[in-house]
Amino acid sequence: MKRFTSGNIYRTNQSAWFAALVLVFCVAAGHADPGAKIENTPYEEQKAVFEFYFDHPEKIGGALYWLLGMFHTLNEAPYAIAPDYVDVKVIMHGTEIVTLAKHNYEKYQDLVERMRYYTEFGVEFRVCALSAAEYGYKPEDFQDFVRIVPNAVTELVHWQSKGYSLIIPQVPEKHNSIEELQ
Repeated sequence: MKRFTSGNIYRTNQSAWFAALVLVFCVAAGHADPGAKIENTPYEEQKAVFEFYFDHPEKIGGALYWLLGMFHTLNEAPYAIAPDYVDVKVIMHGTEIVTLAKHNYEKYQDLVERMRYYTEFGVEFRVCALSAAEYGYKPEDFQDFVRIVPNAVTELVHWQSKGYSLIIPQVPEKHNSIEELQ
């Protein structure tokens, strides 16, 4: 009579695992994995209010890519609804408002011109008057495409109550390149 020991269990389990592994490879060889599928969600009219409130003015650059992604997606096939059916407001009340001050144009020229470009598609950039005052700015200190609003929080509530979706871009500090992360 054969004794039942842990060594026998190990050998038995090892054989079973090997047989299962061989079976998996045989099945997989017969069925190539096609990978993920693209799903074209049936997007329609888009209304969004973006909240920009960053701890460093340069982070606005990363947040603007969120707008770029939205417009590129909705401008291309199969949608082709941007800019006609896309309504976007950007409410700014953090350090990023300094990028829109006329006297900082040379320092932030590339960011200002990107924002000016988005206004051609109907994007509205709105700066909180309270935040502007905190920095010592008056309405005339800002670029001509900027709208000054009484308060960022009440502005955000207003647009959400009108059916706009709130988007708060997350702009982390990058410590690794994409290549390093892959």
